[in-house]
Amino acid sequence: MPLSQFLASFRHAFEAGRLLKCTLGKPTSVAPDDLKNVYLRPVALKKGLLIAFNYRYKNRDEVKNYDLNESLEHLETMLGKEFLNADLFTPDRDFSLSFSKNGEPVLSSKKASHHIAVDTSHDRIKQRLLDPAAPWLHALGITSANGTVRSDAQDKWRQINKYLEIIESLLRECPLPPDARIADMGSGKGYLTFALYDFLKNRMGFTPQITGIELRPKLVELCNKTAQSADFQGLQFISQDISEFQPERLDMLIALHACDTATDLALAAGVRNKARIIIAAPCCHKQIRKELHTRNELAPVLRHGILEERQAEIITDGIRALLLEAEGYKTSVFEFISTEHTAKNVMITATADEKQQKRGDDRRREALEKVAHLKAGFGIKEHYLEGLL
Repeated sequence: MPLSQFLASFRHAFEAGRLLKCTLGKPTSVAPDDLKNVYLRPVALKKGLLIAFNYRYKNRDEVKNYDLNESLEHLETMLGKEFLNADLFTPDRDFSLSFSKNGEPVLSSKKASHHIAVDTSHDRIKQRLLDPAAPWLHALGITSANGTVRSDAQDKWRQINKYLEIIESLLRECPLPPDARIADMGSGKGYLTFALYDFLKNRMGFTPQITGIELRPKLVELCNKTAQSADFQGLQFISQDISEFQPERLDMLIALHACDTATDLALAAGVRNKARIIIAAPCCHKQIRKELHTRNELAPVLRHGILEERQAEIITDGIRALLLEAEGYKTSVFEFISTEHTAKNVMITATADEKQQKRGDDRRREALEKVAHLKAGFGIKEHYLEGLL
């Protein structure tokens, strides 16, 4: 059988130290949502030689390491069901496995396309989207004078780089004009605002106009001075309530860690100004927690305060996503960065979706019906964003 032969070739390549990489593509409807590809390669760890599975989702990567037998079990489960194509690369020969629409597998091979040595290193050099030697990073306390990331700023540095990876992915899905107008609502000390400007200007070649909106005047003053010293002419910070911000044009709206209903104010501003991309990392989910009076089968579970609190966060952000979908956006809710680095780790992204918008009233009605069902089940009168919209 072609699948058995492919798996045998995989086993032989790994055991002989000849496995370069293996890629899975052409996901089916059975594959997890937003999973695009899976990349496999050998990796040397303390436990021995394992196989790293890099699950490539639309907005993130997840890596899991398995031994040979576990890897073969996962491959056998996924191939022909979740993925219809697989390519195995060795220094000797390439193998390709494909499945037709009716599930028939076909195995082929050809001369090797890669003649490089097998790389099993765990810590590959990762191409950063940001230069750690950027002066503004030192001005904001992320790096030392010589451009080295400070030990007490490692978590912030990881967060910055993960943020830019997400931005890069969103721009591939939903391109913005080179002179993009962007608002960062609740910009704080501006770490991510500066990173975004630097990335768009110096890596993407944009000429963006980014406005950081922050209530605390001292932070606004610090950020404006830093922007001037970095010669970031298209970056400015203003001291203003986000509800009062009325731009002439808005292509992207960002609201990271805006407290409770401030996130909703920001999301509503993005919708009202027809922003093509909206990014939010909510925190302090207080509004729904106060209203929650569960009337469904979860009531016995949610009598425990900590479980009710977590459920309130899920409901709050789930309804936010549905309300954005009702307005014609395609949404994703995912882990921004591991809880190992920050507790505020949920991110909502929304991109203007032409297919959704063409469905018009049908799409809106479906989303709002789901919102109404959730509200009824959890005894919620109104989500704050619902009222704003």
